Amino acid sequence: MTETGLLARHWALREGSEKRLSLRGPLPDVRPYDMVHYGHSNQLRQARAMGDYLIVGVHTDEEISKHKGPPVFTQEERYKMVQAIKWVDEVVPAAPYVTTLETLDKYSCDFCVHGNDITLTVDGRDTYEEVKQAGRYRECKRTQGVSTTDLVGRMLLVTKAHHRGQEMTSECREYADSFGKCPGGRNPWTGVSQFLQTSQKIIQFASGKEPQPGDTVIYVAGAFDLFHIGHVDFLEKVHSLAERPYVIAGLHFDQEVNQYKGKNYPIMNLHERTLSVLACRYVSEVVIGAPYAVTAELLDHFKVELVCHGKTEIVPDKDGSDPYQEPKKRGIFCHVDSGNDLTTDLIVQRIIKNRLAYEARNQKKEAKELAFLEAARQQGTRPEGERDCDL
Repeated sequence: MTETGLLARHWALREGSEKRLSLRGPLPDVRPYDMVHYGHSNQLRQARAMGDYLIVGVHTDEEISKHKGPPVFTQEERYKMVQAIKWVDEVVPAAPYVTTLETLDKYSCDFCVHGNDITLTVDGRDTYEEVKQAGRYRECKRTQGVSTTDLVGRMLLVTKAHHRGQEMTSECREYADSFGKCPGGRNPWTGVSQFLQTSQKIIQFASGKEPQPGDTVIYVAGAFDLFHIGHVDFLEKVHSLAERPYVIAGLHFDQEVNQYKGKNYPIMNLHERTLSVLACRYVSEVVIGAPYAVTAELLDHFKVELVCHGKTEIVPDKDGSDPYQEPKKRGIFCHVDSGNDLTTDLIVQRIIKNRLAYEARNQKKEAKELAFLEAARQQGTRPEGERDCDL
């Protein structure tokens, strides 16, 4: 959008011609470990559909530590990660943990949106109590089949069942499903379930736009596992290489990723990674199950003008050849330095290093939420969202 268009849009908002929304939290649906996944993106997509302009408030590290425990990602990383999701119009840094009418009025918001679970303060109060009572609160459904608990369990258990959509062994599932819970806890919003990809979900996430005359088609390929700020910085840099970029991301099959990364990588399977990348504002299209070697057929089919790769090592193909030899031969290969050294490996290391702290954090959160549910039942009420929770 041009500077003039941006100013006109802000003027229209001041005149009240659009409905503004507020979505708060370190993520739209605040979960342990502050892991951004496609479930959060889907919640933002649903929220954006409720109005015309979506504002996302992001908490500071201090606020999260006070009410929940130590975050995995820094506030600066979280600010930029949320801004990179294509349904977000504006990010408010250092948003207050409790959403008040004063906050909504400050940013000219008609109402705020959150998932159909509860978010509590350190002393067990509903953070949305004031706006709920004023009728300025909306809910969107939790995405079935994904949770931060599940992703963290995959990192710690070193299983590969998620590559094939298989069920975990009973021992693994028992651990993952109770990860960090207080003894006997049965929180309706916490658990592990299997994600089932549908064509409708892909359509909801995809832009549906084809490259137009004058667009520069740029191709990147990789695992894009646990889609994080390192990926965002790389894709933003790639996006800036052309005046009218059309960025296509090729995602490798799970077995292919496992061959060059080893262990139990990828942590997220191909279907999950597809939605995560499609949610990024710098990506126009995704090739699901792209060939490891960037072939002449691929380049010709998509009319690729530039192929980019980051600073990570280029692992030779199975026959020992360079997977980028064709774009190099055509003179359209480019190394891109995003200036960010964060990798999926480093994220996993952060989780493992602080495992005990995060388990304690989950237990504390679980206990508060169960106490809130019990109090609500005794009062003869049922918290919104309990009836709609997708487990």
